[in-house]
Amino acid sequence: MRAVTSRLRDARTALVRVSPTVLLVRAGIFLGVLVGLVLAYPAEVFLGRALGGLLLVALLPALSPRRVWPTFAALVTVGGWLLATDGYGRPIALWRLLAVAAVLYVTHTLCALAAVLPYDAVVDPEVVVRWLVRAGAVVLAASVLGVLLVELAALGGGEGFQVATLAGLLVAALVTALLGWLLRRR
Repeated sequence: MRAVTSRLRDARTALVRVSPTVLLVRAGIFLGVLVGLVLAYPAEVFLGRALGGLLLVALLPALSPRRVWPTFAALVTVGGWLLATDGYGRPIALWRLLAVAAVLYVTHTLCALAAVLPYDAVVDPEVVVRWLVRAGAVVLAASVLGVLLVELAALGGGEGFQVATLAGLLVAALVTALLGWLLRRR
């Protein structure tokens, strides 16, 4: 009984001492996961009993970003995408695919930020803004590259997908080499 009382007291202390910036980052995680789920799942799922479960899936990474919950939320989102396209026959739209990928990435990077911030950390809002601007630049670059590769695939006809795949692998290899070079340079 003492262990439970001690944990409740610790939780109350953490709740009282939480800083507004950390709270906003965690609210951003919740909203990011929720937007990803709304984009991925068909509307029929939100009208049924699954709504409570999906809200819980969005809440868990916000409460515990250091655990398995961000990965679980991403997998549930991808499962919703597959359910919508295969199970409900929703056509694959490029804008929706890019939006789901962008939301997954931003949520992932917010979870990484929240994982290193203590509850009572005093954080300059500029740090969070720079973090989000950097994530936005990554999302923009990946989106532009993705659209270019899709257009490249459309130009090539049947062989276009092979060309796009090879171009994507080349870009991935170049990015890996660049990151390796930057790591060694330190």
